[in-house]
Amino acid sequence: MTEALIHQAAEKSNDSAEVTSAPEKAQLSPAEVEVAVYAIADRSRHAARSMARANRARKDKALRAIGGALIDSKSQILAANAKDVESGRANGTSVALLDRLTLNEARIDALAAALENLAGLPDPVGNVVRGQTLPNGLRLRQVNVPMGVVAAIYEARPNVTVDIAGLALKSGNAVILRGGTAAAATNEALIRVLREALESVGLPADAVQTVDQFGREGANVLMRARGRVDVLIPRGGRDLIQTVVTNSSVPVIETGEGNVHIFLDESANEDMAVEILLNAKTQRPSVCNTVETLLVHSRSTVLPAVAAALRKAGVTLHADERVRAALPASVESVPATDEDWATEYMDLDLAVAMVDNLDEAVKHIRSWSTGHTEAIITNDLANAERFIAEIDSAAVIVNASTRFTDGGELGLGAEVGISTQKLHARGPMGLTELTTTKWIVQGEGQIRS
Repeated sequence: MTEALIHQAAEKSNDSAEVTSAPEKAQLSPAEVEVAVYAIADRSRHAARSMARANRARKDKALRAIGGALIDSKSQILAANAKDVESGRANGTSVALLDRLTLNEARIDALAAALENLAGLPDPVGNVVRGQTLPNGLRLRQVNVPMGVVAAIYEARPNVTVDIAGLALKSGNAVILRGGTAAAATNEALIRVLREALESVGLPADAVQTVDQFGREGANVLMRARGRVDVLIPRGGRDLIQTVVTNSSVPVIETGEGNVHIFLDESANEDMAVEILLNAKTQRPSVCNTVETLLVHSRSTVLPAVAAALRKAGVTLHADERVRAALPASVESVPATDEDWATEYMDLDLAVAMVDNLDEAVKHIRSWSTGHTEAIITNDLANAERFIAEIDSAAVIVNASTRFTDGGELGLGAEVGISTQKLHARGPMGLTELTTTKWIVQGEGQIRS
């Protein structure tokens, strides 16, 4: 590519830093998109150096400025979101995805409150993980430091735009976002608010950038930007996550789908079981910590009450033969298939199977789980301890709703996603998970013998 073409693409990229809406995407060739996205990544790396030097007071001031700006810009954000929701509805987007796409005043207030909460959390940067003084007098410290440039690819979730940006900024990183066409107008409005708020407190606007203006090709280039982007986090459905994991040369932290299970033990209390199941399935069915499969002990007496409550709440029960035989005639169900055990419905559907003991429950979960969250409802301490020990998922819950697998609920301020892998980060990813470590060695002239 000629120097003139590189300069032209970079100039278009600079223009796009002010956020170009989806209908006005820059008309660039694949080669030009690559140059433009790499230019964005290079500006992010420059901004990341400034963010790494920013102290906690400056970063917290930025988070509070963003929160205030979200409230002040509420009408513009909601107007942009209404366009996305209307477009999604016209394109046949599912009810579950429309719910994820939709912002309202309460959800914007919640985003601002989460930023305020995030500002109140300790800064992980500089935290000493471990340290010692060696016999030769060398003083060692392993400390948390920012990742650098964090990229995120996600879909139809404008709240993620704010959550990821807030976490990245507090942990001293710069962030590049690809939020997808479905939320293009909303993300444009949100990113403008984020960038202006950063500038208002003297931090670089380029600490938050987007490649939405370059469509799918922009996402593809982002996945190839090894050396410019330090880590890439996909958040969405199975297809999106697997596409990123398979095609990215940038290191990926895999966030997984949530085929979440609850085991209703023989000793489970009826009132507790009903309350937990209703919350875990119906509070917000479209999210990844919603229960998708209920396993019921064959000697449990609470199944009729639980099933009746779920049906009254509008939940379709996909039940195996034993469950269907045990249900009262007044409680409707449909036959379950193997596909149901593997499905993340993200809707008011629930797969239900009967097992004879804890071993069978664990075996079923091991066969079908995505490693996100599993829960047990029980009054048997030994069974609770066995369940904790034998279930290998990012979160294991006893006698509480699976909806608690969430960064905000667990006191992390917010989350980048729920990691279902085992390297570096697992479970809700908060501030510390967006840092790495480095060794600091201080001496007084020591040499190795």
